Amino acid sequence: MRVLIVTNMWPSAERPELGSFVRDQLEALRALQDRELELECFAFAPGGYAAAARALRGRYAKQRFDVVHAHFGLTAWPSLVVPADVHALTLHGTDLRHRRSRLITHAALPWIDLVAAASPDLASDVPGYPKRPVEILPCGVATDRFRPLDRQQVRAELGLQTDGRYLLFPADPARVEKRSDRAKAIANRCNAELLTLGSIEPQQVPLWINAANAVVVPISGWLGDTMGRKRFYMMSVGLFTLASLVCGLAPVPPLWPEIRIVSAFALATPAAMVPTPASATSFTQTLARGLTCLRS
Repeated sequence: MRVLIVTNMWPSAERPELGSFVRDQLEALRALQDRELELECFAFAPGGYAAAARALRGRYAKQRFDVVHAHFGLTAWPSLVVPADVHALTLHGTDLRHRRSRLITHAALPWIDLVAAASPDLASDVPGYPKRPVEILPCGVATDRFRPLDRQQVRAELGLQTDGRYLLFPADPARVEKRSDRAKAIANRCNAELLTLGSIEPQQVPLWINAANAVVVPISGWLGDTMGRKRFYMMSVGLFTLASLVCGLAPVPPLWPEIRIVSAFALATPAAMVPTPASATSFTQTLARGLTCLRS
């Protein structure tokens, strides 16, 4: 069986974390040492779809594969220029949930023989699901790699202070939608140093997780990725309006702190669309005041 993997996610010296799971899958298949399995991989930089299509056509126009497997929805288009018995596509997230990428991905699906998603939740976003079959190809956690390690030993290996206070932001701070500004605000209030995973080799991620006192994931970034930013924004506005109405109608003061916490969360959500340190500080302070009221 001849298989060609086409991907716009592949580790590089500048971005060692990019597409490391695709590389791991390819290495796992090669480790099977199946003589009847012939694997090739064509990787290109994100965004270079037209150039990738030209390169694929020039390299493989006179060849035919049993399977051409594309990773990421937009990559389906250049992969279609390669003749194959089966064109497969694995969807990874933003290709279905980003407005522009979703439209381009949906347009390619009629020409795809086998559609897969990285999770059951993501599969539900595929048009026609569940009537249209969608395979689940998870990029799961390697439990032999992510395990408890001695914190002092790990910190010494990473060159960190053994008695330091560290918070870990498990994403690239250059991606503003992940809201690293909120993580920085929390780290400042905790008098801790913020560590990030922007350019960390995937093999070293378990070391950084074990070295940190805590891992902080701003919920606005996570919910924005999960629900879609427009839907998330509208939900937060509705939640804030409802919380304000309930607070105004509440008959007794003891209910106010709980409602203020809900309002603080909802109010911080529209602010999450505009990444400013001021909005993060306002949210943190408002939430802290609400919690103080509850404790008293």
